[in-house]
Amino acid sequence: MENAPDWLVNSFIYLSAAVIAVPLSKALGLGAIIGYLAAGIVIGPWGLALVANVEDILHFAEFGVVLMLFLVGLELDPKRLWSMRRPIFGWGGAQVLGCAAALAGLAMLSGVPWRVALVAALGLALSSTAIALQVMGERNLMPTSSGRSAFAILLFQDVAAIPILALLPLLATGVAGEVPGGQVNHGLEAARIVGVVAAIVLGGRLLLRPLLRWIARSRTPEIFTAASLLLVVGIAGLMQQVGLSMALGAFLAGVLLAESEYRRALETDIEPFKGLLLGLFFIAVGMSIDFGVLLASPLQMAAIVAGFLGLKIVVIHALAWQMDVPFQDRPVFTLLLAQGGEFAFVVFQAAVGARVLAPEVASLLIGAVAVSMLLSPLLLVAVDKWLLPRYASRRQVVLDEISELQDAPILVAGFGRYGQIVSRVMLAEGIACTILDHDAEMVEAARSFGYRVFYGDASRLDLLRTAGAASARVLVLAVDDVEQSLKIVDLVHEHFPRLEIVARARDVTHWNQLRDHRVMRVQRELFESSLCTARSVLELLGHSADDALVTTTRFRAHNLELFERLHPHYQDRDRMIAVVKQGRQQLEEQMAQERIERAARRRQEEPPA
Repeated sequence: MENAPDWLVNSFIYLSAAVIAVPLSKALGLGAIIGYLAAGIVIGPWGLALVANVEDILHFAEFGVVLMLFLVGLELDPKRLWSMRRPIFGWGGAQVLGCAAALAGLAMLSGVPWRVALVAALGLALSSTAIALQVMGERNLMPTSSGRSAFAILLFQDVAAIPILALLPLLATGVAGEVPGGQVNHGLEAARIVGVVAAIVLGGRLLLRPLLRWIARSRTPEIFTAASLLLVVGIAGLMQQVGLSMALGAFLAGVLLAESEYRRALETDIEPFKGLLLGLFFIAVGMSIDFGVLLASPLQMAAIVAGFLGLKIVVIHALAWQMDVPFQDRPVFTLLLAQGGEFAFVVFQAAVGARVLAPEVASLLIGAVAVSMLLSPLLLVAVDKWLLPRYASRRQVVLDEISELQDAPILVAGFGRYGQIVSRVMLAEGIACTILDHDAEMVEAARSFGYRVFYGDASRLDLLRTAGAASARVLVLAVDDVEQSLKIVDLVHEHFPRLEIVARARDVTHWNQLRDHRVMRVQRELFESSLCTARSVLELLGHSADDALVTTTRFRAHNLELFERLHPHYQDRDRMIAVVKQGRQQLEEQMAQERIERAARRRQEEPPA
């Protein structure tokens, strides 16, 4: 390949390294991230030296983190994000400030000047969003309470990057007497930041959906994919122009589009690019580890890595205890946030430019962060093998995976209180079911009673295929999480259009959302049992069993009819209230008339005195 262009040679090197290292790493039980990092070390300047322009590759590959945050934003609509404001700013602020204070205090006790100690502590307090979210995705931790708490803290760190970078020129003033490049008008900078964020929010509300709708009408899939990437690239570029985190801007754009009809299409288009670029990012991190600095000061490097990891582990573990993170989740939660983060590279490089840190100090700190990112997945493997078994209060659950294609005619997603009854009826009738549930304890409990339940997330396309969705006749959708149920519906409509869906709705809002997603067979989980209770109450009050049955049957029919009338207006609160009031009045009048008629019939049937 002597005459081949550099981009072609480099692409061949990256892809070859990844294809060899990642499967080997996973076969050894070390995970994909370790494989990518090891590939980067091997092909980097301190390995075979096949690639030289490491910094350029790292900057390009950071776009994988940007795409990942955009996809995460698509899973959070503005209401859910607003509901997370307290953990984001409360626990996120506590983590950053607590770790920074502990690290800065230790550095100053060691004789480090306070400005250097402060910048180093703020940079080291940040965690790797890329590694943390990748690990949480692999372990299906995002839907859990510990996963949501970790994500809230990571999101705050992206926000905290703004004041950290803004602080550097102020610290430089005390060192050099003036800010390099002249004085900065902080008022103007703040106005630019507010303006860009406002433009993204307003543009997302007013322009993005009509624009995507217009592009979708062209019925050209590759142009819609190009528009998806253009959207993320454009917003990331805007945020970078005003000194904000590109990933934070992409996340904000994702949140604004979380409720749009193009959410699933955007996810499908961007997911492959995210995976490739994230892998390239981890390879670039492996290449960026400066073993020259490490070999020149091995004891100092080891002390920095051990010191900042140890302090962060203590602070974050205490924070996890205060946050009520489940006991068995605390080791993983702590390690995910204890490692250094990719944004520390930006902070330390900016600090060198502002003359707050000397270049050799920055190189040492950047090396320590990279080493911590390399050690973190290895420590997680050690935790899985040696620590978590001791945390278990009872024997470790061994969960089967679906390794062979299933062929049952019924696929049940969710084996909770609702899915159990449906499954038991089918099994009693001799109809085979493939049952999936995401709760490990539920799966173990079901197996102890003799039920064959598979552990897995039914919102994963590959798992649905293995579970036999392509050949099954009916999907019983009984999962608890509303967002997850809607995601499963979209996947089934897109990839298994012949599979009929019978869904359970948690409440009225969920019922309407399922109907919006073209699910016509929807049952509210408490509706029928509530009618049975009402019938029992009427009988206890002296109504005959027949009259109680007639009353509840009439109410059921009216309620179902009312829901059909309400569905087109359920997002218009005033109109919905008017229809409900009108329907209630009609029902009361109708049932009052029926009571009069029943009483008249009884009088006629009574024998004369």
